[in-house]
Amino acid sequence: MTRKTLSSLFIATVLLLSSCSQEATQTKKQELPPLKVKTITIETKSVPIWTRFTGKTKASSHQEVRARVSGVLEKVYFQDGQTVKKGQKLFKIEQDQYIAALNAAKAQKAQDEAALALARADVARYTPLVKEGLAPRATLEQYQAKLASLKAAIEGDKAKIKEAKIQLDYTIIRSPISGRVSARMIDVGNLVGQGESTLLTTIMRIDPIYAYFSPSQNDVRVMQKYRDKQNPDAFIEVESSLGNIRLDGYVDFSDNIVDPLTSTITMRATINNQEGKILPGTFVYVNVFITDQHKFKMIPPEVIFNDQLGKYVYIVDNNSTIKRADISTGYSNRYYVSIEKGLKDGDRVIISAFMKLKPGRKVEALDATKEEGINAILEKNNLIPKKR
Repeated sequence: MTRKTLSSLFIATVLLLSSCSQEATQTKKQELPPLKVKTITIETKSVPIWTRFTGKTKASSHQEVRARVSGVLEKVYFQDGQTVKKGQKLFKIEQDQYIAALNAAKAQKAQDEAALALARADVARYTPLVKEGLAPRATLEQYQAKLASLKAAIEGDKAKIKEAKIQLDYTIIRSPISGRVSARMIDVGNLVGQGESTLLTTIMRIDPIYAYFSPSQNDVRVMQKYRDKQNPDAFIEVESSLGNIRLDGYVDFSDNIVDPLTSTITMRATINNQEGKILPGTFVYVNVFITDQHKFKMIPPEVIFNDQLGKYVYIVDNNSTIKRADISTGYSNRYYVSIEKGLKDGDRVIISAFMKLKPGRKVEALDATKEEGINAILEKNNLIPKKR
């Protein structure tokens, strides 16, 4: 056999093996099992629309606790940072001088009442004598004047007793509101209230807590135009590495002036904070409910892809194969995105196995609309406003 013949046989063998390999590969591709994916079915329907702003919390009440009488601070009844209730004792100022003043006022009243009793007896005794001409009228009139003077003196004594009681009550300083107390600013043994109303501590009420935010004029107009309630529902979120916090409330205040520097309007949400999870001064996201009267095609934002051609999603066609659908979007937030073009009611959008998706591949689709569709997302994140 010549060298040329051997070469021809070798080339033929290589081509034959290559052809067999390609056929085996194609056969293997054709034999790939259908990819199992989850889908949600597109439906045009009413969806609650929320808008999100940044904001900061503030105590719903901030009270300064001051000494209203002078004296040595004798006792402190709370721990720094403690939560206290309205009327709870906080401080005690020495009481000796105020108790003495009250007792003196009571003694003066008792003395004047005794004198009043004598003056009444004198008037009662001299009245018939004057009528019979047995005593001078001037003497009766003196007793009558003394009687009137003592009555007035007793009224003055009552006022002094009341004032002394008030001064004594001021020696026990109570919380004007329920809230969280700061650190005490004066230690036991110090003189307070001498010529000034000494600041002893401060108390902040944090349930409810206020969340202030500043939407643009346009955002405010949209809220006013489409809102379904006079006081729209709202909730605040705090995001951290230890877990997110969400607290619910409602918007109850909008300022009557536009900030000329930022063209924004200050608004406030009142938030339930029973457990005291959020403190004043915390940076938060404020989510405000606008309306649920408009219909949209909504999908979760995480199922949308981007490339040089634009935004797209993967859907399952009637042949149970993967198909790319180019889309254009409208309103969006962190929970859902509205689809303006590219999808129609009944389309099945793939929401799983993203790394394995490729147009044309066969799939076995499981409908997860009930568990992972927009309604499920709304319910899971408490985005369906309660009727008030």
